Amino acid sequence: MAEHESLTIASGEGCWLKTVDGKRLFDGVSSLWCNLHGHRHPRLDAAIREQLDRVAHVTTLGMSCDTTQRFARVLVDRCPGTLNHAFFSSDGASSVEAAIKMSLQYWRQCERPRPSKTRYLALGRAYHGDTTGGVSLGGIDYFHDIFSPLLFKPVRGPLPCSFRLPAGVPSAGAAQHYASEIRKLLEQHHDSLAAIVIEPLVQGAAGMITHPVGFLRRVRELCDEFDVLLVCDEVATGFGRTGELFACEHEAVTPDILCLGKGITGGYLPMAATVATSRVFEAFLGYSHERRQFFHGHTYGGNPLAAAVALASLSLFDNPDTAGIRLLERVRIHSDHLIVRLHQLAQHPRVANVRGRGLMLAVELAPDQGTLQPLNPEYDLAQRVCRGCYQLGLWIRPLGNVLVLMPPLVATRDELDWMIDCVEESLAEVDAT
Repeated sequence: MAEHESLTIASGEGCWLKTVDGKRLFDGVSSLWCNLHGHRHPRLDAAIREQLDRVAHVTTLGMSCDTTQRFARVLVDRCPGTLNHAFFSSDGASSVEAAIKMSLQYWRQCERPRPSKTRYLALGRAYHGDTTGGVSLGGIDYFHDIFSPLLFKPVRGPLPCSFRLPAGVPSAGAAQHYASEIRKLLEQHHDSLAAIVIEPLVQGAAGMITHPVGFLRRVRELCDEFDVLLVCDEVATGFGRTGELFACEHEAVTPDILCLGKGITGGYLPMAATVATSRVFEAFLGYSHERRQFFHGHTYGGNPLAAAVALASLSLFDNPDTAGIRLLERVRIHSDHLIVRLHQLAQHPRVANVRGRGLMLAVELAPDQGTLQPLNPEYDLAQRVCRGCYQLGLWIRPLGNVLVLMPPLVATRDELDWMIDCVEESLAEVDAT
């Protein structure tokens, strides 16, 4: 906070924001990875106004709203497999927290109860939110150093990185290598494990770490083999960000529990969902005296205003643009183009690596090209590049030494090219100084 510089937004439209002093900024991080369709989208604005004329909020404890019920049905219809039951909360971390409790309670109430299954396996450098359970699952040392008295200890798995491979592991064998490490941990701990919790395909806050293709599919198979639940945290990757509505669909995987947040309302209102398969849901069915219900709840879970705009946001995925291209296909087309642009940018002497899936893109910086060694924390190259981009009208924020590029899904080809041009220009300016 001692370094804080105030930046206050007055308005927004499309992919652009305007500060109180009139500066236009391209929203290159989708307002923390949640804005899908741009700011002030007329369909989303209208959905909220229409719902506001009916009712703004009712509790989901003992009742519900018809708008929330409609959204629940539409959402589970779009989820893969038998993910047929949605529990609503208010943010992604709360969604993960619900999944932690849900998976533990499941093993106490399923057909063959195993109350000893009380632990979790999480990946290296994982991030699952800032609540106590999310921080426990997370692999961020700084958080654990501060909050360790509050936290539980998961079984810590590997960091399944597709570009920093262990010595002797070829790219083609990376997925199998990391899956073998997971297998060893499951052989040792499966009797005590309630679930594996994983960010599928891309670990966002870890620095946009991309997983080897096929790794998620192998983890699903291992969960089935060792009878451990699979929880996919798609708070960051969900709702089209990777080029499919949900990242797990790239590998035809259905988790037992799916955690959603961020883009669920198109970036308009706080909302999250923990979506469970019928197998999990049925373990919670019973008469009130049996006390099998899920012991968890949120005042604003399933808020009708949020549900209304979430419904409108999902409907926009089906609307073709003027060229007849639907949004997910457009994301894939733009992603392919941007990866080519990023590989050109990778020739810069301070760029160590470029990577991404869909419109989750990263440029990793280093003192020397190709070293892939972490920067000294005092070497603020990424911060300086971001400040240069701000002067050019592009708003992005780094993760350590990684530039994160996550524009709204509706950004045009010209806007995306301009975004890369800004990064290139700022890099050149910083390098010259």
